[in-house]
Amino acid sequence: MSEETAHDSHVVVSARSESGRVRAHNEDSVLARFPLFLVADGMGGHSRGDVASSTAIRVIDEAIVAGAPATPEAVLAAVRAANRAIRRSTGVSGAGVSGTTLTGLVAVVADNGDRHWMVLNIGDSRVYRWNGRSLTQLTVDHSLVQELMDAGLLTAEEAARHPERSTITRALGVHEQLEIDAWLLPDDGVHTFLICSDGVTKELDTARLELILASYQDEESRSLADAIVEAALEAGGRDNATAVVVEGLRTADGELVSTGTGARDLGEFGDTRPRSVTR
Repeated sequence: MSEETAHDSHVVVSARSESGRVRAHNEDSVLARFPLFLVADGMGGHSRGDVASSTAIRVIDEAIVAGAPATPEAVLAAVRAANRAIRRSTGVSGAGVSGTTLTGLVAVVADNGDRHWMVLNIGDSRVYRWNGRSLTQLTVDHSLVQELMDAGLLTAEEAARHPERSTITRALGVHEQLEIDAWLLPDDGVHTFLICSDGVTKELDTARLELILASYQDEESRSLADAIVEAALEAGGRDNATAVVVEGLRTADGELVSTGTGARDLGEFGDTRPRSVTR
């Protein structure tokens, strides 16, 4: 499935999602319309992961008005509503617990009228920021291997081969109470954002993603999201692969803003330590 590149007064966005070369169907769901740019990866180890991911996207899509920035409070409320909806639609079916990751960007407006990017994350899908030279992972994986790496018990190379590398520690739809990582970034930098499921990051390391971003030439028939997903498929395509690329963020004078400058935590939602939900 490929979505055409879309333009709004603020960003240019491209998105693509594929089932991959091994999986029979696609449990990823994607939403790429201003102000929402989200990826949800249904939990394949449980029943009806595709229903969980599509439910999350549908509920949030219906809750947030298209075409204008949302408020941070409205976004968090929509994510919690999605958690409840997944539990109603799949968690009590008797066929086992279903769930989904959720990550992405939302354009929001603060109480003082300033515009920000709200980064949110639950699970091990990721948001990256590209400044034209290097790629920085903004989100922290909620996964068992991330906990082991944080504790100094695994290296990144060992984590990539660990038998429990697909075990996540947070997801929508699993528990009534939901912990959301969310924070605000200033909407004033010349940056490109990459949002993707782990079907991309398990096939393409940071160096490979940087090469794709740096070497991409504008093509009418092939977007940047196409280039990333096609590279993941060529590298093996062992899982569903989804990418959303958000481009076109500029200051009035065209200068870069360094990673993290001006970032504002959302209080209780700023904790990035993984918790105990498994896949």
